[in-house]
Amino acid sequence: MAKEFGVTTRAIRFYEDQGLLTPGREGINRVYSSRDRVRLKLTLRGKRLGFSLGQIKELFDIYDSARGEQAQLSQYLELLAARRAQLEQQREDIEAVLGEIDAFEAQCRSLLAQKARRREAGGPSSAA
Repeated sequence: MAKEFGVTTRAIRFYEDQGLLTPGREGINRVYSSRDRVRLKLTLRGKRLGFSLGQIKELFDIYDSARGEQAQLSQYLELLAARRAQLEQQREDIEAVLGEIDAFEAQCRSLLAQKARRREAGGPSSAA
């Protein structure tokens, strides 16, 4: 299963320890069901979306409980909305920082150009 999903066996054992996967046993060998494969796929997808393993487990627990799919989907929508808000805030923060970097780069280029013009004109140059 590790090869199939491109993860390490250590990661799979960690997901088991977190209660995300519950393989059966045949002697010392783990036997993964189609349910475990789906849960691993969903876990990896959730991680890509930025969800914590606790949040992913919570969704699994909701699905496994009697509350069923409607409760799970509602909770998933809430998690998605919160993640979207977090990412949009990060995007705003990144845009602000990039704007500051642009301004500092322009300022540095301007200062370098002034120093180069002074040198070409033979004027006094100040030490930086």
